Amino acid sequence: MRDASALEGLRVLDLTNLLAAPQVGATLADFGADVVKIEPRTGDPLRRMGIQREGASTQWALVARNKRAITLDLDRAEGRRVFGDLVERADVVIENLTPSLLERWECGYETLARRNPRLVVVSVSCYGRVGPYCERAGAGTLAEAFGGFAHLNGEADGPPMVPSLPLGDTLVGLSGVIGTLMALYARDRVTGGSGRGQHVDVAMIDPILQLMALPFVGWDGQGRGPSRMGSRVAGGVPRNLYRAADGDWLALSGTTDAQVARVLGVIGLDTPEARARYGRSEARLAVADELDARVAEWIAARPREVVLQAFHAARIPVAPVNDLAAILEDPHVRARASLVSVEDPTIGPLTFVAPAPRLSGTPGRHARTGPALGEHNREVYAEWLGLDDDAVDTLVRDEVI
Repeated sequence: MRDASALEGLRVLDLTNLLAAPQVGATLADFGADVVKIEPRTGDPLRRMGIQREGASTQWALVARNKRAITLDLDRAEGRRVFGDLVERADVVIENLTPSLLERWECGYETLARRNPRLVVVSVSCYGRVGPYCERAGAGTLAEAFGGFAHLNGEADGPPMVPSLPLGDTLVGLSGVIGTLMALYARDRVTGGSGRGQHVDVAMIDPILQLMALPFVGWDGQGRGPSRMGSRVAGGVPRNLYRAADGDWLALSGTTDAQVARVLGVIGLDTPEARARYGRSEARLAVADELDARVAEWIAARPREVVLQAFHAARIPVAPVNDLAAILEDPHVRARASLVSVEDPTIGPLTFVAPAPRLSGTPGRHARTGPALGEHNREVYAEWLGLDDDAVDTLVRDEVI
Protein backbone atom coordinates (compact mmCIF):
# COMPACT_ATOMS: atom_id res chain seq x y z
CA MET A 1 0.00 0.00 0.00
CA ARG A 2 1.38 3.38 -1.00
CA ASP A 3 2.21 5.84 1.77
CA ALA A 4 0.17 9.02 1.87
CA SER A 5 1.72 11.86 -0.10
CA ALA A 6 3.03 14.90 1.74
CA LEU A 7 0.30 17.18 0.38
CA GLU A 8 -2.49 14.64 -0.03
CA GLY A 9 -5.88 16.25 0.46
CA LEU A 10 -4.70 19.71 -0.59
CA ARG A 11 -6.96 21.11 -3.32
CA VAL A 12 -5.43 23.61 -5.73
CA LEU A 13 -6.98 25.51 -8.63
CA ASP A 14 -4.38 26.51 -11.21
CA LEU A 15 -5.34 29.52 -13.35
CA THR A 16 -1.80 30.11 -14.60
CA ASN A 17 -0.38 29.92 -18.10
CA LEU A 18 2.95 29.78 -19.93
CA LEU A 19 6.10 28.64 -18.08
CA ALA A 20 6.88 30.39 -14.77
CA ALA A 21 3.72 30.41 -12.67
CA PRO A 22 2.59 26.87 -13.65
CA GLN A 23 5.69 25.50 -11.92
CA VAL A 24 4.18 26.41 -8.54
CA GLY A 25 1.30 24.03 -9.09
CA ALA A 26 3.52 21.40 -10.70
CA THR A 27 5.73 21.16 -7.61
CA LEU A 28 2.72 21.00 -5.29
CA ALA A 29 1.33 18.23 -7.51
CA ASP A 30 4.65 16.36 -7.35
CA PHE A 31 4.04 15.92 -3.65
CA GLY A 32 0.44 14.83 -3.87
CA ALA A 33 -1.73 17.94 -4.04
CA ASP A 34 -4.80 17.65 -6.27
CA VAL A 35 -3.91 20.43 -8.71
CA VAL A 36 -6.66 21.16 -11.19
CA LYS A 37 -5.49 23.16 -14.19
CA ILE A 38 -8.29 25.41 -15.52
CA GLU A 39 -7.95 26.25 -19.20
CA PRO A 40 -10.08 28.16 -21.69
CA ARG A 41 -11.79 25.94 -24.20
CA THR A 42 -9.02 26.77 -26.70
CA GLY A 43 -6.31 25.54 -24.30
CA ASP A 44 -3.20 27.01 -22.69
CA PRO A 45 -0.89 28.73 -25.23
CA LEU A 46 2.01 26.63 -23.92
CA ARG A 47 0.48 23.58 -25.60
CA ARG A 48 1.49 25.12 -28.93
CA MET A 49 4.85 26.64 -27.92
CA GLY A 50 8.44 25.52 -27.66
CA ILE A 51 9.92 22.22 -28.81
CA GLN A 52 7.28 19.95 -30.36
CA ARG A 53 7.60 16.18 -30.59
CA GLU A 54 4.92 14.08 -32.23
CA GLY A 55 2.87 17.27 -32.48
CA ALA A 56 2.90 17.89 -28.73
CA SER A 57 4.80 20.37 -26.55
CA THR A 58 7.50 18.97 -24.29
CA GLN A 59 7.22 22.13 -22.15
CA TRP A 60 3.54 21.43 -21.56
CA ALA A 61 4.30 17.82 -20.68
CA LEU A 62 6.73 19.07 -18.05
CA VAL A 63 5.00 22.01 -16.33
CA ALA A 64 1.51 20.44 -16.40
CA ARG A 65 2.79 17.17 -14.95
CA ASN A 66 0.71 15.45 -12.27
CA LYS A 67 -2.13 17.96 -12.76
CA ARG A 68 -5.68 17.27 -13.82
CA ALA A 69 -7.02 19.46 -16.63
CA ILE A 70 -10.48 20.93 -17.01
CA THR A 71 -11.89 23.54 -19.36
CA LEU A 72 -14.01 26.48 -18.25
CA ASP A 73 -15.02 29.67 -20.05
CA LEU A 74 -14.72 32.43 -17.46
CA ASP A 75 -16.02 35.01 -19.92
CA ARG A 76 -19.46 33.46 -19.47
CA ALA A 77 -21.52 34.17 -16.37
CA GLU A 78 -22.20 30.46 -15.95
CA GLY A 79 -18.49 29.77 -16.14
CA ARG A 80 -17.81 32.29 -13.39
CA ARG A 81 -20.57 30.73 -11.30
CA VAL A 82 -19.01 27.28 -11.67
CA PHE A 83 -15.61 28.72 -10.83
CA GLY A 84 -17.02 30.26 -7.66
CA ASP A 85 -18.35 26.85 -6.63
CA LEU A 86 -14.89 25.36 -7.18
CA VAL A 87 -13.29 28.15 -5.14
CA GLU A 88 -15.49 27.31 -2.16
CA ARG A 89 -13.94 23.84 -2.10
CA ALA A 90 -10.33 24.83 -2.78
CA ASP A 91 -7.41 25.46 -0.44
CA VAL A 92 -5.30 27.37 -2.96
CA VAL A 93 -5.82 29.36 -6.15
CA ILE A 94 -2.72 30.15 -8.24
CA GLU A 95 -3.01 32.87 -10.87
CA ASN A 96 -0.83 35.01 -13.12
CA LEU A 97 -3.64 36.98 -14.75
CA THR A 98 -3.46 40.54 -15.99
CA PRO A 99 -5.25 43.18 -13.91
CA SER A 100 -7.97 43.44 -16.56
CA LEU A 101 -8.63 39.70 -16.49
CA LEU A 102 -8.65 39.66 -12.69
CA GLU A 103 -11.43 42.21 -12.77
CA ARG A 104 -13.33 40.71 -15.69
CA TRP A 105 -13.24 37.19 -14.30
CA GLU A 106 -13.85 38.29 -10.68
CA CYS A 107 -10.66 36.55 -9.55
CA GLY A 108 -9.09 39.21 -7.32
CA TYR A 109 -8.05 38.17 -3.84
CA GLU A 110 -10.69 40.17 -1.98
CA THR A 111 -13.45 38.73 -4.16
CA LEU A 112 -12.25 35.15 -3.75
CA ALA A 113 -11.64 35.54 0.00
CA ARG A 114 -15.22 36.63 0.53
CA ARG A 115 -16.29 33.39 -1.12
CA ASN A 116 -13.81 31.27 0.86
CA PRO A 117 -12.08 32.98 3.82
CA ARG A 118 -9.65 30.05 4.23
CA LEU A 119 -8.41 30.35 0.66
CA VAL A 120 -4.75 31.05 -0.08
CA VAL A 121 -4.42 33.01 -3.33
CA VAL A 122 -0.99 32.96 -4.97
CA SER A 123 -0.48 35.75 -7.50
CA VAL A 124 2.54 35.50 -9.80
CA SER A 125 3.75 38.48 -11.82
CA CYS A 126 7.03 40.01 -12.93
CA TYR A 127 7.03 43.07 -10.64
CA GLY A 128 4.50 42.07 -7.99
CA ARG A 129 1.03 43.37 -7.22
CA VAL A 130 2.25 46.51 -5.42
CA GLY A 131 4.34 49.36 -6.82
CA PRO A 132 4.40 51.63 -9.87
CA TYR A 133 5.40 48.79 -12.23
CA CYS A 134 2.74 46.33 -11.05
CA GLU A 135 0.78 46.48 -14.31
CA ARG A 136 3.77 46.10 -16.62
CA ALA A 137 4.09 42.97 -18.70
CA GLY A 138 7.06 40.85 -17.75
CA ALA A 139 8.84 37.52 -17.94
CA GLY A 140 11.68 35.69 -16.27
CA THR A 141 14.18 37.21 -18.69
CA LEU A 142 13.08 40.72 -17.73
CA ALA A 143 13.38 39.85 -14.05
CA GLU A 144 16.95 38.61 -14.61
CA ALA A 145 17.82 41.91 -16.25
CA PHE A 146 15.91 44.23 -13.93
CA GLY A 147 17.13 42.50 -10.76
CA GLY A 148 20.81 42.89 -11.64
CA PHE A 149 21.65 39.28 -12.46
CA ALA A 150 22.39 40.03 -16.13
CA HIS A 151 24.65 42.91 -15.09
CA LEU A 152 26.89 40.57 -13.06
CA ASN A 153 26.65 37.60 -15.45
CA GLY A 154 29.24 37.26 -18.20
CA GLU A 155 32.93 37.77 -18.82
CA ALA A 156 34.57 40.86 -17.35
CA ASP A 157 35.28 42.36 -20.77
CA GLY A 158 32.04 41.18 -22.36
CA PRO A 159 28.41 42.32 -22.42
CA PRO A 160 25.83 41.50 -19.75
CA MET A 161 24.15 38.14 -20.27
CA VAL A 162 20.93 36.42 -19.33
CA PRO A 163 21.17 32.64 -19.03
CA SER A 164 20.01 30.37 -21.83
CA LEU A 165 17.95 28.50 -19.23
CA PRO A 166 14.70 29.73 -17.62
CA LEU A 167 16.39 30.73 -14.37
CA GLY A 168 13.93 33.45 -13.41
CA ASP A 169 10.93 31.29 -14.29
CA THR A 170 12.17 28.35 -12.25
CA LEU A 171 13.12 30.44 -9.23
CA VAL A 172 9.70 32.10 -9.14
CA GLY A 173 8.13 28.65 -9.11
CA LEU A 174 10.13 27.69 -6.04
CA SER A 175 9.39 31.04 -4.40
CA GLY A 176 5.69 30.51 -5.01
CA VAL A 177 5.76 27.04 -3.45
CA ILE A 178 7.50 28.38 -0.32
CA GLY A 179 4.96 31.19 0.01
CA THR A 180 2.04 28.81 -0.50
CA LEU A 181 3.19 26.37 2.16
CA MET A 182 3.93 29.12 4.68
CA ALA A 183 0.49 30.65 4.14
CA LEU A 184 -1.15 27.25 4.58
CA TYR A 185 0.81 26.61 7.77
CA ALA A 186 -0.21 30.00 9.16
CA ARG A 187 -3.85 29.22 8.32
CA ASP A 188 -3.88 25.71 9.72
CA ARG A 189 -2.04 26.37 12.98
CA VAL A 190 -5.21 28.11 14.18
CA THR A 191 -7.25 25.40 15.88
CA GLY A 192 -10.89 24.75 15.18
CA GLY A 193 -10.63 25.35 11.45
CA SER A 194 -11.07 29.10 11.88
CA GLY A 195 -7.73 30.14 10.40
CA ARG A 196 -7.90 32.48 7.45
CA GLY A 197 -6.02 32.30 4.20
CA GLN A 198 -4.04 35.18 2.75
CA HIS A 199 -2.68 36.68 -0.43
CA VAL A 200 0.78 35.53 -1.52
CA ASP A 201 2.35 38.14 -3.82
CA VAL A 202 5.05 36.36 -5.85
CA ALA A 203 7.15 38.72 -7.96
CA MET A 204 9.67 37.33 -10.43
CA ILE A 205 12.14 40.03 -9.47
CA ASP A 206 12.21 38.97 -5.80
CA PRO A 207 14.15 35.67 -6.06
CA ILE A 208 16.53 37.35 -8.51
CA LEU A 209 17.15 40.05 -5.91
CA GLN A 210 17.77 37.27 -3.37
CA LEU A 211 20.58 36.07 -5.66
CA MET A 212 22.00 39.58 -5.41
CA ALA A 213 22.02 39.62 -1.59
CA LEU A 214 25.76 38.96 -1.25
CA PRO A 215 26.84 41.64 -3.78
CA PHE A 216 24.53 44.16 -2.11
CA VAL A 217 25.72 43.49 1.43
CA GLY A 218 29.38 43.72 0.36
CA TRP A 219 28.97 46.99 -1.54
CA ASP A 220 29.65 50.27 0.25
CA GLY A 221 27.12 52.15 -1.83
CA GLN A 222 29.72 54.19 -3.70
CA GLY A 223 29.99 54.26 -7.49
CA ARG A 224 28.25 51.71 -9.73
CA GLY A 225 29.00 48.73 -7.53
CA PRO A 226 30.25 45.26 -8.48
CA SER A 227 30.76 44.35 -12.12
CA ARG A 228 31.09 41.15 -14.13
CA MET A 229 33.88 38.74 -13.22
CA GLY A 230 33.19 35.76 -15.46
CA SER A 231 33.19 32.66 -13.24
CA ARG A 232 35.13 34.38 -10.46
CA VAL A 233 33.70 35.85 -7.27
CA ALA A 234 34.82 39.00 -5.53
CA GLY A 235 35.22 37.53 -2.07
CA GLY A 236 37.20 34.37 -2.70
CA VAL A 237 39.95 32.75 -4.75
CA PRO A 238 40.48 30.22 -6.26
CA ARG A 239 36.93 29.89 -7.58
CA ASN A 240 36.58 29.52 -11.31
CA LEU A 241 36.07 27.24 -14.26
CA TYR A 242 39.39 25.82 -15.41
CA ARG A 243 40.36 24.03 -18.63
CA ALA A 244 42.44 20.89 -18.39
CA ALA A 245 45.06 19.67 -20.85
CA ASP A 246 42.59 17.45 -22.72
CA GLY A 247 40.27 20.40 -23.34
CA ASP A 248 37.70 19.41 -20.72
CA TRP A 249 36.50 21.91 -18.14
CA LEU A 250 36.04 21.62 -14.41
CA ALA A 251 34.79 23.81 -11.59
CA LEU A 252 36.88 24.40 -8.47
CA SER A 253 35.99 26.37 -5.36
CA GLY A 254 38.46 26.28 -2.50
CA THR A 255 38.42 29.71 -0.91
CA THR A 256 38.90 29.19 2.84
CA ASP A 257 42.34 29.51 4.43
CA ALA A 258 42.41 25.79 5.18
CA GLN A 259 41.41 24.88 1.64
CA VAL A 260 43.93 27.22 0.06
CA ALA A 261 46.67 25.65 2.16
CA ARG A 262 45.77 22.28 0.64
CA VAL A 263 45.50 23.75 -2.87
CA LEU A 264 49.03 25.09 -2.53
CA GLY A 265 50.19 21.60 -1.63
CA VAL A 266 48.52 20.09 -4.69
CA ILE A 267 49.96 22.59 -7.17
CA GLY A 268 53.48 22.50 -5.71
CA LEU A 269 53.44 25.87 -3.95
CA ASP A 270 53.60 24.72 -0.34
CA THR A 271 56.47 27.06 0.56
CA PRO A 272 56.82 29.70 3.31
CA GLU A 273 56.79 32.43 0.68
CA ALA A 274 53.62 31.12 -0.99
CA ARG A 275 51.87 30.58 2.34
CA ALA A 276 52.67 34.16 3.35
CA ARG A 277 51.44 35.51 0.02
CA TYR A 278 48.29 33.40 -0.42
CA GLY A 279 47.57 31.77 2.92
CA ARG A 280 45.27 34.41 4.46
CA SER A 281 42.14 35.69 2.80
CA GLU A 282 43.00 39.39 2.92
CA ALA A 283 46.47 38.79 1.49
CA ARG A 284 45.41 36.56 -1.41
CA LEU A 285 42.47 38.76 -2.40
CA ALA A 286 45.01 41.51 -3.04
CA VAL A 287 46.71 39.21 -5.57
CA ALA A 288 43.64 37.21 -6.65
CA ASP A 289 44.49 37.30 -10.36
CA GLU A 290 47.93 35.92 -9.63
CA LEU A 291 46.74 32.96 -7.55
CA ASP A 292 43.93 32.17 -10.00
CA ALA A 293 46.47 32.11 -12.83
CA ARG A 294 48.79 29.76 -10.90
CA VAL A 295 45.92 27.31 -10.32
CA ALA A 296 44.83 27.58 -13.96
CA GLU A 297 48.39 26.94 -15.17
CA TRP A 298 48.72 23.78 -13.07
CA ILE A 299 45.37 22.43 -14.25
CA ALA A 300 46.07 23.27 -17.91
CA ALA A 301 49.12 21.00 -17.86
CA ARG A 302 47.18 17.89 -16.79
CA PRO A 303 44.20 15.88 -18.08
CA ARG A 304 40.89 16.45 -16.32
CA GLU A 305 40.71 13.09 -14.53
CA VAL A 306 44.17 13.58 -13.01
CA VAL A 307 43.15 17.04 -11.81
CA LEU A 308 39.88 15.80 -10.33
CA GLN A 309 41.59 12.94 -8.49
CA ALA A 310 44.29 15.23 -7.07
CA PHE A 311 41.84 17.77 -5.70
CA HIS A 312 39.40 15.12 -4.46
CA ALA A 313 42.26 13.55 -2.52
CA ALA A 314 43.03 16.95 -0.97
CA ARG A 315 39.35 17.49 -0.07
CA ILE A 316 39.01 20.53 -2.34
CA PRO A 317 35.50 21.04 -3.82
CA VAL A 318 35.88 20.21 -7.51
CA ALA A 319 33.55 18.80 -10.16
CA PRO A 320 33.49 18.29 -13.92
CA VAL A 321 31.50 20.63 -16.14
CA ASN A 322 29.02 18.05 -17.43
CA ASP A 323 26.88 18.18 -20.52
CA LEU A 324 23.47 16.49 -20.52
CA ALA A 325 24.81 13.19 -21.85
CA ALA A 326 27.41 13.02 -19.07
CA ILE A 327 24.78 13.74 -16.44
CA LEU A 328 22.60 10.92 -17.75
CA GLU A 329 25.50 8.47 -17.47
CA ASP A 330 26.88 9.71 -14.15
CA PRO A 331 26.86 6.91 -11.52
CA HIS A 332 25.89 9.29 -8.70
CA VAL A 333 22.92 10.67 -10.66
CA ARG A 334 21.89 7.10 -11.47
CA ALA A 335 22.25 5.92 -7.86
CA ARG A 336 20.06 8.75 -6.62
CA ALA A 337 17.58 8.35 -9.50
CA SER A 338 17.87 12.11 -10.03
CA LEU A 339 16.56 11.74 -13.58
CA VAL A 340 13.52 9.62 -14.33
CA SER A 341 11.83 8.49 -17.52
CA VAL A 342 8.13 9.35 -17.70
CA GLU A 343 5.89 8.03 -20.46
CA ASP A 344 3.79 10.59 -22.31
CA PRO A 345 0.86 9.07 -24.24
CA THR A 346 1.60 11.20 -27.33
CA ILE A 347 5.32 11.92 -27.23
CA GLY A 348 6.60 8.72 -25.66
CA PRO A 349 9.30 8.56 -22.96
CA LEU A 350 10.54 11.89 -21.58
CA THR A 351 13.40 12.54 -19.17
CA PHE A 352 12.21 14.44 -16.10
CA VAL A 353 14.23 15.70 -13.18
CA ALA A 354 13.04 13.88 -10.06
CA PRO A 355 10.99 15.84 -7.51
CA ALA A 356 13.02 17.77 -4.96
CA PRO A 357 13.66 18.02 -2.10
CA ARG A 358 13.71 14.37 -1.06
CA LEU A 359 11.36 13.37 1.75
CA SER A 360 12.10 10.07 3.47
CA GLY A 361 8.50 9.25 4.36
CA THR A 362 6.40 11.00 1.72
CA PRO A 363 8.55 11.51 -1.36
CA GLY A 364 7.30 13.24 -4.46
CA ARG A 365 6.73 11.36 -7.69
CA HIS A 366 5.89 11.96 -11.32
CA ALA A 367 2.66 10.07 -11.92
CA ARG A 368 1.88 11.53 -15.34
CA THR A 369 2.86 14.16 -17.86
CA GLY A 370 0.73 17.13 -18.85
CA PRO A 371 -2.88 16.07 -19.54
CA ALA A 372 -4.93 16.47 -22.69
CA LEU A 373 -7.26 19.45 -23.01
CA GLY A 374 -10.30 18.87 -20.79
CA GLU A 375 -9.14 15.34 -20.02
CA HIS A 376 -10.50 15.41 -16.47
CA ASN A 377 -13.67 17.43 -16.96
CA ARG A 378 -16.08 14.72 -15.91
CA GLU A 379 -14.15 13.35 -12.96
CA VAL A 380 -13.21 16.74 -11.47
CA TYR A 381 -16.68 18.24 -11.81
CA ALA A 382 -18.10 15.08 -10.28
CA GLU A 383 -15.61 14.89 -7.39
CA TRP A 384 -15.46 18.59 -6.56
CA LEU A 385 -19.01 19.71 -7.35
CA GLY A 386 -21.03 16.49 -7.47
CA LEU A 387 -22.14 17.08 -11.06
CA ASP A 388 -23.49 14.02 -12.89
CA ASP A 389 -23.01 13.28 -16.58
CA ASP A 390 -26.18 15.12 -17.57
CA ALA A 391 -25.03 18.29 -15.79
CA VAL A 392 -21.62 18.09 -17.43
CA ASP A 393 -23.25 17.47 -20.82
CA THR A 394 -25.27 20.65 -20.32
CA LEU A 395 -22.10 22.63 -19.64
CA VAL A 396 -20.57 21.22 -22.79
CA ARG A 397 -23.68 21.98 -24.85
CA ASP A 398 -23.77 25.54 -23.53
CA GLU A 399 -20.04 25.93 -24.39
CA VAL A 400 -19.15 26.66 -20.76
CA ILE A 401 -16.58 23.85 -20.74
